[in-house]
Amino acid sequence: MVDTYRTVPARGQAEFEVKGSEFIGHVAPAGSVETAEAFVDEVREAYADATHNVPAYRVPATGGEMLREWASDDGEPTGSAGDPALNVLVQRDIEHVVAVVTRYYGGVNLGVGGLARAYARGVSDAVEDAGVVEKRPHERVTVTVDYDDSGTVRSILESEGVAFEAAYETRAAFDVRVPVGEADALRDRLRSATSGRVDLS
Repeated sequence: MVDTYRTVPARGQAEFEVKGSEFIGHVAPAGSVETAEAFVDEVREAYADATHNVPAYRVPATGGEMLREWASDDGEPTGSAGDPALNVLVQRDIEHVVAVVTRYYGGVNLGVGGLARAYARGVSDAVEDAGVVEKRPHERVTVTVDYDDSGTVRSILESEGVAFEAAYETRAAFDVRVPVGEADALRDRLRSATSGRVDLS
């Protein structure tokens, strides 16, 4: 499994004009198809008066490690908008990301080549605005133990340097966020330290 992936840490936006047409590129981090679709809907609603809102995203497919890559020309000539937008994300090896390029038609036809360059620039400039970071895939592990073992669990989590939140009710419960590649080793260490008295989910 890939230990790290490249993505945008926050939303980005960029505006420019080509022969009278105004283009606005938008990008945002997205960890699922649902999150990506919600961002696309949000932009389409905010720019409902635009001529086109061209979406593209690369996000984890539901229930798997595969990437879901999708784009639409949104009424532009076939291959002139969605694919060039998506290609920027592919070529820059950025994932967990969604992009939308908004266009207000300015009265001059740009041709397929001109459109492709403009939509690619919309994504590229918005990515530049947001910045690119490397992240590691994480998973959540819930650790539940009796109070007698809670100190042991807490000290292990602190020594591993993982992020966690603790709740003390009938038993002690720790909501842990751990890099995917280290999760199994952490589970083994917790089981060993508590002689198997830990519940993991």
